[in-house]
Amino acid sequence: MKLFVTGGAGFIGSNFIRYWLKKYPDHQIINFDKLTYAGNLSNLKDIENNPHYFFIQGDICDQELVARAMAGSDTVVHFAAESHVDRSILDSSEFIRTNVMGTESLLKASLTNNIKHFHHVSTDEVFGSLELGSSERFSETTAYQPNSPYAASKASSDLLVGAYHKTYGLKTTISNTSNNYGPWQFPEKLIPLMTISALFERALPVYGDGLNIRDWIHVEDHCRAIELIINQGRAGETYCVGGDSEVSNLEVVKKIINITNKTEDLIEFVPDRKGHDRRYAIDSSKIKRELGFTHKHSFDEALNETVKWYAEHRSWWQPLLTKESNYFSKQYGQE
Repeated sequence: MKLFVTGGAGFIGSNFIRYWLKKYPDHQIINFDKLTYAGNLSNLKDIENNPHYFFIQGDICDQELVARAMAGSDTVVHFAAESHVDRSILDSSEFIRTNVMGTESLLKASLTNNIKHFHHVSTDEVFGSLELGSSERFSETTAYQPNSPYAASKASSDLLVGAYHKTYGLKTTISNTSNNYGPWQFPEKLIPLMTISALFERALPVYGDGLNIRDWIHVEDHCRAIELIINQGRAGETYCVGGDSEVSNLEVVKKIINITNKTEDLIEFVPDRKGHDRRYAIDSSKIKRELGFTHKHSFDEALNETVKWYAEHRSWWQPLLTKESNYFSKQYGQE
């Protein structure tokens, strides 16, 4: 099999490429990535000389380049996206361009190249927000109700993918996943941001009351779910992929403080994010029932391993903090 992976230099994409080549060493992977602030080839330093791995720098909105680069591939795995809600609130235009127009460009190129399977990686944020204390969870039949520009752009891309299956007969699948965590995640996300802040003994900025709940899934479990969908998923279907680990943001921060042997005095409550969704929770029963998906990582154990990974890899994240110092200073009051 020859896979065309978009956004493979990002957090989930790079973990997926590493996972896939370890599992299928004879397969070929083309990593197509624009290398924006969140794309980092050092994420894949250990496999850059693998003869089955090829990197092409490019913009998914450049349809001619995409079509040429995709030629000869069997399967497209589409990770490339602007994904940070805070940044979408500051300026939504790049989210619309990349997440909507970029997905359209890839779908058109997939038709041109007779792609056998187009898998689109999406988010649970397209479904909106759930009430704290309720037993309700998102499923494949939940109506879309995105509340942030980021979520709206991903909802739009999901609908485009579905339309290309119905209209043109392109074999597509979609996965809507909960919050990912693990190694190589850009430091603007909650777990690496709080871990790095704790290591520096800086204030840990928590939005609002910190009681917003997220469902957490380890990135390797997410990669295994995508593998199952690629190998066994039914054309035109959507699969919700959760971690069965609902934890409040404040509880996550306190766990990180405990792992790093710091004190809760570092917690600093800051004004809440605009339109902040209160709770996400995913019902993964469909992918478990139809494809046999199971989790290998428990949240507490894997969080401990993740925090230790960041503590041991300062040489990886320190340059990223320096490069994006203006953003971190503006958004979180950090340098």
